Amino acid sequence: MPGTKTNRIVTANPPGGPDALQVETRALLQPGPGEILIRAAACGVNRPDQIERMGFYPAPQGAPEGLGLEASGHVEALGEGVAGFAVGDAVCALVAGGGYSDYVIAPAGSVLPLPAGLDLVEAAGLPETVFTVWANVFEIGALLQGETILIHGGSSGIGTTAIQMAKAAGARVFTTAGSDEKCALCERLGADRAINYRDQDFEAVVTQAGGADLVLDMVGGSYVQKNINLARSGGRLVSIAFLQGSRVDLDLMRVMLKRLTLTGSTLRARPNAEKARLAAALRQTVWPWIEAGQLRPVIDTRFALADVQAAHERLDSGAHSGKILLIP
Repeated sequence: MPGTKTNRIVTANPPGGPDALQVETRALLQPGPGEILIRAAACGVNRPDQIERMGFYPAPQGAPEGLGLEASGHVEALGEGVAGFAVGDAVCALVAGGGYSDYVIAPAGSVLPLPAGLDLVEAAGLPETVFTVWANVFEIGALLQGETILIHGGSSGIGTTAIQMAKAAGARVFTTAGSDEKCALCERLGADRAINYRDQDFEAVVTQAGGADLVLDMVGGSYVQKNINLARSGGRLVSIAFLQGSRVDLDLMRVMLKRLTLTGSTLRARPNAEKARLAAALRQTVWPWIEAGQLRPVIDTRFALADVQAAHERLDSGAHSGKILLIP
């Protein structure tokens, strides 16, 4: 690449806390067939990165080296067979690794054009969240207009995105968050009711309001039975994380009597073709929501790539609302 022979990446070897993160220099790789090399403008920081840093979420085979699952920037080079993009295009991309970098290699099917109305830095906060919400709320969860959804962790990157996407689709939205300030943010984003779980019983609040057709859960643990209790007949409970733990005791009688569906998914290890299909759906349905002003990433803080340890300290604190970004 003219003027550049190296690329910074972030590793955690051995794994541990934020101080395990190291910025290392590697040779700049070229995109292979079906891949795009992106000169990064910003990189998103996500909970799965935290889990990988701690040694519990290994990258899938063949993923680029280093942490990071999303980035935005300009197309620097195209691999063999890539069509629909040109050098210099402004894009954002979902990747299976290596997102915390100066240059990011992405499968072409997981690359999307910069939506009108967003700048490149903001767009780095889109891919991991919109892919996850679309796959779990709209495909697996099958949210319909007029239904009620309960979104846990409403002030997180996933939560702030899910609130806006569910409202754009015409749903009634309940959400939980851990402070009055975070609840106020959720309601500004469109939530019909934000519940401070530290001083309110979300199960009682949602049940009194008629229950939920769909629950998006990233907490697990004790929340699972409460989700079952508040779900309407025919409800769907979709798990995408488990901050309270993945092992739970359940009353399956309520699942049977209510005809509930308990399901969940991960995104990172899905085949490239599956991610490309999701990207096409996002471009058709979600990109118009962004361009109409119905969805915008909520950006909490920005850190230089060299300050990645501080970015993860912010992530670990739980004090953030929305996305944390790294700027190469």
